[in-house]
Amino acid sequence: MTRSESVQTAQTAHVQKITFFNLAIVLALCLGSLTYGYTFSIVSTTLGQPSWFKYFNLTQDPTDTERYAYTNRIIGGMNACFSGGGFLGALFVGWSSDYLGRKKTLLVGTPIAILGGALQGGAVNIAMFLVGRLLGGFSVVGILVVLVPLFQSEIAPPATRGFLVSQHGVVLVLGYSLAAWVGVACYFSDNEAFQWRFPLIVQVIWPLIMLILTPFLPESPRWLLFKDRPADAWNVVAKLHGTGQETDPAVASFAREEFYQMSHQVQADKRMAAGETLMTLFKKPSYRRRMICAFLTMFGAESTGILVIYNYSVLLYQGLGFTGSIPLILAAAYVSVACCGNYINSMIIDRIGRKSCLVIGFSGCLICLCFEAALSAQYIGSSDSAGLSAGVFFLFLYITFYGCFVDATTFVYCSEIFPTHIRSRGLAFSLAILFLSTIAYLEAAPTAFAEVGWKYYLLFIILTAINLPLVMYFFPETKGLSLEEIGERFGDEVVVHLTDLSEEERAKLDERIIAEKQGLAADHVEMTAPGKAV
Repeated sequence: MTRSESVQTAQTAHVQKITFFNLAIVLALCLGSLTYGYTFSIVSTTLGQPSWFKYFNLTQDPTDTERYAYTNRIIGGMNACFSGGGFLGALFVGWSSDYLGRKKTLLVGTPIAILGGALQGGAVNIAMFLVGRLLGGFSVVGILVVLVPLFQSEIAPPATRGFLVSQHGVVLVLGYSLAAWVGVACYFSDNEAFQWRFPLIVQVIWPLIMLILTPFLPESPRWLLFKDRPADAWNVVAKLHGTGQETDPAVASFAREEFYQMSHQVQADKRMAAGETLMTLFKKPSYRRRMICAFLTMFGAESTGILVIYNYSVLLYQGLGFTGSIPLILAAAYVSVACCGNYINSMIIDRIGRKSCLVIGFSGCLICLCFEAALSAQYIGSSDSAGLSAGVFFLFLYITFYGCFVDATTFVYCSEIFPTHIRSRGLAFSLAILFLSTIAYLEAAPTAFAEVGWKYYLLFIILTAINLPLVMYFFPETKGLSLEEIGERFGDEVVVHLTDLSEEERAKLDERIIAEKQGLAADHVEMTAPGKAV
């Protein structure tokens, strides 16, 4: 075996054997994912607690026309506040994560998340509850759900980036599941205040733990390079790869090559950023294509109706004829399936690719929505147990497709397609689109289901049918590439290539790295063709 083949084999083994430090950072950041999943999901179980309706003088009785209409407006407004706060938070994090850094922005977001949860759990009137939802949306949706996958993508090695960043989706849906089962357990309490207050107040635990752990996290090495702190950046990279006195030389070589690539690409990005404005995101062709892909990813995922179906799942099961605690149990089982699906998603995304996952997922969701609409039209309001059970089956099949192929993939794809200097703004834009869509869909959902019933599914069927071919023909694949090399798929220049180098090219690159480290080389690597270094 040649030296180059030996290095590449060792590198492959290394990136598949993730270091404890790398995994620890990813999991610590996943506390933000858990915060989002629990905080977003808990409202669904709250809607299954009769004591919550009773305390705020709301009703689930459609014959009480005036109060029922008011209740639907409050439910829609509750979700609109959360999503609206998320939109504002996404705009904030696009600025703060570049200006303050990834780590300091976490320190801003987590205390606000704690305050939002406390206001919801301790609400004495509906206005206080809505303010808590707004703050929760700003911090949890706007800041944490943007920052976590961004941060994870910047500290993950290329070959396992999909798996590591997918843990955001896995733990996020674990938060959904946890919230659902806590809601089920509290439903059986004889204390009416405990029934709905305890599940809401639990949401402060995860951001509190994250606030304690954040000072021990390293800063993103790519952000440090962008702020002209190469020594600090190298220390982080070396620790991420576990380099030390007893490190395999091939592993140390890989760490040096990765750092060399990111440092040179950051310098090139800084030169480009010097003359850019906010509008450059939409005017420059390579950036514009990224923005379109980000838009279609998040808008397409939300346009499958996922958050509408989950957020109102208890009400949907009630509409299918289930009563008592059964709708809450079904909702909890639903998100448990989603949690397992997200883990499957994390295991396959680096194998079959991001684009393939989205295509399979959207196709499966589309088919399930068609069957669900037809069954709802035929059997809602009837006593046909077979037809109603079939409706539940297709809701579960729907979440299986979404969880296994779409959910985690959306965060992975949008966090990796943007270059370092616009990654936070690009991902913030992605999540802003997601939650603008959420506002429109969730705000309208209670009234839509009450007025047009199953026909509301037609909106999601049509939009998914439109989005699917756009993903198939417009999206580039990004699996296996470093964050720096992904730019080439969108038409940008890549200064240093590491993927698929020949033995001779890798040897030359290693020599250049050593020479530059000794101060004997020029400031950049000249590239003669994609994947070719001289």
